[in-house]
Amino acid sequence: MNNWLPLNPKLQKLRAKLLNDPYYRLQSGEEIQIAAVLGIRIDANQATVDDWLRLPGLSIHQARSLVELSRSGVKFYCIEDIAAALSMPLLRLEPLKVLLNFSYYDDESLTNSTHLVNPNTATVEKLAQVPFIDLSLAQAVVQNRLSAGPYRNLVDFQRRLELPGDAIAQLMYYLRF
Repeated sequence: MNNWLPLNPKLQKLRAKLLNDPYYRLQSGEEIQIAAVLGIRIDANQATVDDWLRLPGLSIHQARSLVELSRSGVKFYCIEDIAAALSMPLLRLEPLKVLLNFSYYDDESLTNSTHLVNPNTATVEKLAQVPFIDLSLAQAVVQNRLSAGPYRNLVDFQRRLELPGDAIAQLMYYLRF
């Protein structure tokens, strides 16, 4: 089925957008199907706001609600759970089903993933609890955030704090933007 992608320039362009832009918001059912063929999947129980916003028809408020529910321990087992959480008709969400994975995580792995710290909201004390962040770096993170605004992503975080690559390689497992 992948053979038809190289033949159509329009589909090639969409393919490039989907693979190269992690924030590209899908526009139609056709784009959803192409994304599915390309292997793009969203884990409903680990998705970020940006992941949810890739899907057409979801607002930022709905995306935030789903992430907040997931972080508070709510587990999504099927598309019906997402529809219920958003108080939306199932038929409206059904086309998104091909992109969603509903993976099960045991309580221990969910507990470990909730230890991710958002440097845009964390206090100095909370940041100092993150492995590889000492008190002086925690203070620098908060001071930089207050003076220059929130960090957009891990790259912005590294650039603004002038952190070496090996430090980011260790920190990336503990930070969520």
